[in-house]
Amino acid sequence: MTEPPAPPAAGPDVTSPGLLPSPASAPAPARRSVAARATLAGTAVSVLLVLAIVFGSRLLKDFDSALLPYAVATVFLAFGVAYRYTVWISSPGARRLFRQGWRSLFSAANFRKAPTALPRMIATYLGFQKFLGARSHARWAAHQLIFWGCLLAAAITFPLTWGWFTFTGDSAAGPGYEMRIWGFKILGFDSLSVPGWLMFHGLDIAAVLVIPGASYFLWRRMKDRGAMTGQRFGYDLVPLIALIVISVTGLLLTFSSIFLHGGGYEFLAVLHMVSVVFTLIHIPFGKFFHIVQRPAAVGMQLFKYPSRQDERVFACKRCGEPIDTVAYVENLRGTMRDLSLDFDAWAAYCPRCKRVLRGSAYLSNVKKGFK
Repeated sequence: MTEPPAPPAAGPDVTSPGLLPSPASAPAPARRSVAARATLAGTAVSVLLVLAIVFGSRLLKDFDSALLPYAVATVFLAFGVAYRYTVWISSPGARRLFRQGWRSLFSAANFRKAPTALPRMIATYLGFQKFLGARSHARWAAHQLIFWGCLLAAAITFPLTWGWFTFTGDSAAGPGYEMRIWGFKILGFDSLSVPGWLMFHGLDIAAVLVIPGASYFLWRRMKDRGAMTGQRFGYDLVPLIALIVISVTGLLLTFSSIFLHGGGYEFLAVLHMVSVVFTLIHIPFGKFFHIVQRPAAVGMQLFKYPSRQDERVFACKRCGEPIDTVAYVENLRGTMRDLSLDFDAWAAYCPRCKRVLRGSAYLSNVKKGFK
């Protein structure tokens, strides 16, 4: 490998994401092509979801018209997620990792080496997000509360909104209920029993989980200097406020129906609906889009896994410290070549050595001229 040229004195670190061209800086025909593909993908996913709602609710027989705004919001959500995801994987770096992740997922060699690798990575990176625990135990706990609360709420709300789940009384009198999926009876339960209470208060349980988690992050955003630096109201604070509003109004609906005999229920229902619809539409274009991106981390770890198992770690050319797996570093170099960046040799150096070399170049080439 040849020694890379000395970096310019005022040049940015090659690890800076600002060096990677954004879609806005791409040529106009390329932007139009990506936008067209993204629009087509979003339209296709939206149409498929509409068909799934129609047929899953038995030609709208089980569809509750009172939940129409929620269903419409999920269709917009499907379009936005498919649109932005298509744009995201159109960038060279994301596209390469996306392909490598799928190849690793269906790799027979990887499965033979460690058949339990995929379930373990799903549990680690998607379920329990252990990487957050290394930063802060409090942040990890708060994130877990939000994650499991939102997951529980989505598992209940979406099928009900689409008319896939229905709860009907098994008799004209008595507390017995039947839960049906796509018209087929799954189980019967007593609404006065503990399982029945959990069935009808699942969303309240989700709200109780989300409120402390979102409140912690909102408090941290207002008090922690590190978190306050560079934060944006619409991007960082609005999603947390929306989660709290959804959860609080949902709990107030239950409080109104049980203790106030329905007092103020209509106003709370409208406020709850508006907050949910706003959040669903906001997800693809705000901070919550990382929920959709996170599964890609599993593919990336599967891609790195063979190199870790074979102890093929790329060492820094200058200090010998490990940088990352050989496969990942070579993939980074390929991305730089795709972007026509002429410093892919810098991938052979760790961040510290890059800064040292850059400082040396500054002292010898720039500061020397002022003597």
